[in-house]
Amino acid sequence: MNFFQQNNLLKTYSNITEHLLKWLLIAIVSGIFVGSASALLLESLYFVTDLREANKWIIALLPIAGLVIGLMYHYWGKSVVKGNNQLIDEIHSPEKIIPLKMAPLVYIGTVLTHLFGGSAGREGTAIQMGGALVDQISKIFKFSHENRKIVIVIGISAGFASVFGTPLAGAIFALEVLIVGRMRYEAIVPSFLSAVVADYVCLAWGVHHSHYVVDLVPEMDTVAFLVAILAGVIFGIVGRTFSKGIPFFQGFANKIKYPPLRPFAGGIIIALSVFLMGTTKYIGLGVPTIEEAFVNPLPFYDFALKILLTTFTIGVGFKGGEVTPLFFIGATLGNALALFLPLPMALLAGMGFVAVFSGATNTPIACTMMGIELFGIEAGVFIGIACIVAYLFSGHSGIYSSQIIGSSKSTQLNHHKGKRLKEVS
Repeated sequence: MNFFQQNNLLKTYSNITEHLLKWLLIAIVSGIFVGSASALLLESLYFVTDLREANKWIIALLPIAGLVIGLMYHYWGKSVVKGNNQLIDEIHSPEKIIPLKMAPLVYIGTVLTHLFGGSAGREGTAIQMGGALVDQISKIFKFSHENRKIVIVIGISAGFASVFGTPLAGAIFALEVLIVGRMRYEAIVPSFLSAVVADYVCLAWGVHHSHYVVDLVPEMDTVAFLVAILAGVIFGIVGRTFSKGIPFFQGFANKIKYPPLRPFAGGIIIALSVFLMGTTKYIGLGVPTIEEAFVNPLPFYDFALKILLTTFTIGVGFKGGEVTPLFFIGATLGNALALFLPLPMALLAGMGFVAVFSGATNTPIACTMMGIELFGIEAGVFIGIACIVAYLFSGHSGIYSSQIIGSSKSTQLNHHKGKRLKEVS
């Protein structure tokens, strides 16, 4: 190697080191803020859930909570009302810094939704808080559009990783969720670094995550292979059904011309439904039911009621995420399928847990990694098959309508390539 080659090599490694140190610093700062925000969110949701369960009469006030949320977003939150899709749009076509007010508005809206009995999740809130907080770094340092894209990816990664305790899945999710069938590898280093830091910070605050056990994984043989594919088909169809449910109810809610009245009216229907059913099983996060799906047989219709209540809750304008309800739907569906399919109940619950999520978000790699992080590598092959088949059978639909189709799921759908999901749904 001559002098010039050595000089070029040193320059290359110098540039790489500078790149690493730059994004490591940003990842650490972002991880501290986003991990702390996720800890606050999780502890708040645990607190209000316990408060609601101890005082079930409070569900009667859900319409008032809906009106408050509607008024907040109508008068102060029009610039952030698109939520997760706004983050995705900003990565695809950067225009302006995400307003910081997205973070407190979605936090308050989510806490109110859970306190008074709406059926929603938490990942959407964590991602929006993460994106809004971290994008302020772009404003301070006047980052270019390309660097801003990476910064928003950091916010998504850190939010997802810390709220679920799955740093590897969170990092991959942020790279995979933007374009269906493609990954943004230019952000891979900061995405992974921020996910790990945010998860560590959230845990350092003393926040706990739910643990699930898949204690029996059979040998992969022809029957098990075919059953895993069949289960994936069902999970994908259910994921697609969930994705279609939210815009379906949004269409009905939009017939009410004054937006703040949409969650108010929806709140009346949800509260009445809960009191008529005589159970709070299908509202809130539903974590106890998710945990039970791994150990005890449950009513076969649990997943369907959760789909109905969650898509209605989000569709009429309440706040929160969709992913934890998707976990509920997938785990209880897998639990029900154990009545018909020759695989262990806990394994089917775990497969459904991540595969319905995969179908609804078009992120099969992240969901497979999440399954491995949560349930162990022994179940990895079954989880991977379920996730990729669910991804295929969900079609070009999803809960994030701003996703761009980068690679069609089948050759018959190539004409959709380059379009957003909302343009083909």
